[in-house]
Amino acid sequence: MHGLFNRSIQCFVYDIYGVQVWERVIQRAGLKVSNFETMLLYPDETVFSLLGALSKSTGRPVDDLCEDLGTYLVSHPSVAALRRLLRFGGETFTEFLHSLDDLHGRAKLAVETLELPQLELDELNAREFRLGCYHPDERFSRGCSFVLVGMLRAMADDYGALVLLDYAGISGRFHCISIKLLDVEFAEGRAFKLSEKIGQA
Repeated sequence: MHGLFNRSIQCFVYDIYGVQVWERVIQRAGLKVSNFETMLLYPDETVFSLLGALSKSTGRPVDDLCEDLGTYLVSHPSVAALRRLLRFGGETFTEFLHSLDDLHGRAKLAVETLELPQLELDELNAREFRLGCYHPDERFSRGCSFVLVGMLRAMADDYGALVLLDYAGISGRFHCISIKLLDVEFAEGRAFKLSEKIGQA
C-alpha cells in the first residue's frame, strides 16, 4: 500500500494525540518503522495494524478514528494543500460532490502508484445523494468510507453548506454514505480563489 496512507495516519496522531501516543501505537502494532515515507510502498497490513493499535491506545473505535482522520486531512493547517486540491472540484458543495467521481483518475495522474478507492455518486434527487466507495480490500473500503464522511463534513463547512451525513452500510460491492443537503447556503464559506498560489487559503 502507498506510504501516503501510513504517513497521513502518522501526521494525524502527531498533531492530535502527540508523539508519545504515536510511539505507543508503533509498539502495539509491532512495527520496526516509526517514520513513514510518503512515496514508498508498504505491506497492506501496516495501515490496518496502525489503526488497530491507535484504537487500543485511545480507547476509540476504528470507524470513529477514520472519520476524525478525514476531518483532519481537510481542516488541519498542516495539511492545507489537500483542502485546496478538493476545492478545485467546484464553486459550490453540490459541484464538489459531482467532482468526486473523477477523484480516482485525477489522483492517478498526480501520483501513478496511488490507488484510491473507486467512488460513485448517485443523485437521488436535488438534495439527496449516495456516495459509494469501493476497493478490492473490503477493510480498506470501509475505512475509507468513514474517512470520506469526515472529509465531507469538513468540506461542507468549508463551503458554508448545512449537510446531514451518515454511513449507510453496504450496497452491492460499495460501502455507502448518505448525503442530504439541508441548506447549501447556510453560512458564509471559507475564502477561496482558484487564482491563488498553492499554500494560500
